[in-house]
Amino acid sequence: MRRFTISLLAIAVAASVSAQQQAAPNHGNGATALSESSNLPVAKIGRDDLIGITVYDAPELTRTVRVDSEGDIRLPMLRQRVKSAGLYPVELENSITKALVDENVLVDPIVTVSVVEYRSRPISVSGAVKNPVTFQATGTVTLLDAISQAQGLTENAGSEILVIRPPADANDKSVTPIQRIPVHGLISAEDPTLNLHLEGGEEIRIPEAGRVFVVGNVKKPGAFYITDGSESSVMKALALSEGLDTFSAHKAYIYRLEGGSGGRSEIQIELNKIMDRKTPDVPLMANDILYIPNASGMRASLKVLETSVGVGTALASALIIYGR
Repeated sequence: MRRFTISLLAIAVAASVSAQQQAAPNHGNGATALSESSNLPVAKIGRDDLIGITVYDAPELTRTVRVDSEGDIRLPMLRQRVKSAGLYPVELENSITKALVDENVLVDPIVTVSVVEYRSRPISVSGAVKNPVTFQATGTVTLLDAISQAQGLTENAGSEILVIRPPADANDKSVTPIQRIPVHGLISAEDPTLNLHLEGGEEIRIPEAGRVFVVGNVKKPGAFYITDGSESSVMKALALSEGLDTFSAHKAYIYRLEGGSGGRSEIQIELNKIMDRKTPDVPLMANDILYIPNASGMRASLKVLETSVGVGTALASALIIYGR
């Protein structure tokens, strides 16, 4: 089922419009779909973008210049910097023309502006993808386009995608808007609004599916993914770990993370009764440790159990993806 879901996503990504067509509206000033000299889709200019400026019959003013951290550019013979960030190329043409006339540099200049290189609109995709990547948003970019840039999800991708947008006020770091997009809803296209339009500055994070850790008296101890949003349980975990290695004690233990404290609570279960169908199976949550002692009943410490299956490393990776 998991492979089928990932295949559907691959088809959806391939079918998405990844050509990143021109997204800027026509403001009635002659803006075209492509910059004439750079062949890049027109978008608003941002900080650190490289701008190509051509002034007819004025080679001393014709050059490429990078937008500075304040969003301005500086041209020779102009005393004042020219505000560039937030403008479309055609709007910057008008600003440069006005500045040249106002400062008596030229009488009737003909100015052409194009974007040579975008650096102000990065989109990063990380986590459970085949090729984590950062690329520049030029033209129309959707969430499926971004996942396509990262060559799709891995088999162990979780059930949701985190889209972290830059704050409206770049100086306000207190609030980071996060949207949670269900993978199944994005794939099925039942709700087209889930295929978000990205404008640059977003971080796309795909957490891995939750895992349960099975240790102790089983044939295959380890960490097992809970994929497709399905629930795990003691019996499912035993099946994934290929059953008991030898005759076991009657009791087993679940160690579950306590919210916020970082510690774990201990839940004792009657393993023999669950296996004999005399009591209901017990559900497991992501990051639970299921520990099954041997027949002697001797128990290892929790620290030893966490180290034996790399619980600490797994949790640290998950927290990085979730940005905590």
